[in-house]
Amino acid sequence: MSAFIRRSAAVVAGTTVFGIALAGCVGGGSSGTGDAASIDTSKATGTVEYWLWDNNQKAAYQQCADDFHAANPDVTVNITQYSWDDYWTKITNGFVSGTGPDVFTDHLSKYADFINNNQLVALDDVVAKDGIDLSQYTDGLADLWVGQDGKRYGLPKDWDTIAIFYNQDLVSAGGYSAEQLADLQWNPEDGGTYEEAIAHLTVDANGVRGDEPGFDKTRVAVYGLGLDNQSGGGIGQTQWSMYSGSTGWEYMDENPWGTKYNYDDERFQSTIGWMADLIEKGYMPSVAEVTGGDSTQTFGAGKYAMITNGSWNINSFFGLSGVDVGIAPTPMGPDGKRASMFNGLADSIWAGSKNKDAAAAWVEYLGSADCQNVIGAAGVVFPAIPSGAEAAAAAFQSRGIDVTPFTQQVADETTFLSPISDNAAKIAGIMTPAVDAVMEGKADPSSLTSANEQVNALFGQ
Repeated sequence: MSAFIRRSAAVVAGTTVFGIALAGCVGGGSSGTGDAASIDTSKATGTVEYWLWDNNQKAAYQQCADDFHAANPDVTVNITQYSWDDYWTKITNGFVSGTGPDVFTDHLSKYADFINNNQLVALDDVVAKDGIDLSQYTDGLADLWVGQDGKRYGLPKDWDTIAIFYNQDLVSAGGYSAEQLADLQWNPEDGGTYEEAIAHLTVDANGVRGDEPGFDKTRVAVYGLGLDNQSGGGIGQTQWSMYSGSTGWEYMDENPWGTKYNYDDERFQSTIGWMADLIEKGYMPSVAEVTGGDSTQTFGAGKYAMITNGSWNINSFFGLSGVDVGIAPTPMGPDGKRASMFNGLADSIWAGSKNKDAAAAWVEYLGSADCQNVIGAAGVVFPAIPSGAEAAAAAFQSRGIDVTPFTQQVADETTFLSPISDNAAKIAGIMTPAVDAVMEGKADPSSLTSANEQVNALFGQ
């Protein structure tokens, strides 16, 4: 089932932060994994290996590790950070080889497969034994980390949404104001005023704009809209989900734990077809151009007027040298609303950890207000505990960064969940090349129906 959002006012230094309620759906079926009954956090000693993928957050988490060590001198936390792509490869290889981390940052699209492969420790006994208050988290986030077997596999750490980062100089040169960007409309047929803006903000090597006669799509100097590193495959969090989500389309028959995907739906296929048209017209780079690249740095080099991306990258964009960055909300869609994927991360314990006592103690600290307030004050992400999110909002505001386009999605109840189901890796293996082919003009959007049949066959559909 879809997420729903409930506003609860919490104002800090003039910035409003919104509490979130999600309609979680917990079923039964899959078998649980690591035994937590024998874990005793009061006996925690030794070193905990902790992995994360976001370099922007590493310093703040190091502060949490230092504070944790000061309070628990018999435990040391060693933090290792890898890039997103390397991270999951190393996690998988580490689990297989027996060299995985004790604790790691987990993702909603990944943890179902980890559960099914007996790679996670269920935390229910630890939570009950140590009296962890799950109501301290923003409404609904804790429920997302309960598997189909009814067991808990993570404690929430943060949440995120999607918005548009734009180059203020390029946008102003194109005659657009911040107010105009905030009022753009989109549809998959002709792209609406959103595509009009994308076309006008595209400029070729001769200075001709995308909507002017003589535009040379083979020699583009500035794309009106950037593409974030790849096509997005079957999830498209930062690439296309904000568009498909505004058509009323949903990934599955229910979310979490659906068993029938909807990639055969015309609303999804027309969205991907529209993306392909942007590439064909020269308004957006091709998948081949961006694969393996760094979209933030490309934006920083003045190659993109706009790009859709997540709240976790606010500091990356605003840290770019020589670029005046703004943030705009995603466009209004055919249903008259904006849309954004709502994602929440958690920390999980690897079932192969040799130091589960200390690992559990560290997970509890990561999930506490003591740590999450530190993360919030660093102004990097929005922590799962409201006080941490309030601290983050205040930190961004103090640096002159208006994060309203990210919190607006929450306030307006326009978010939806990342798909949470079994077979995530296999689905990615099917949908990534299928979506790539459409965006590269090598296949018709209708070909996604065949890909959808392969996906649903994984669930016996």
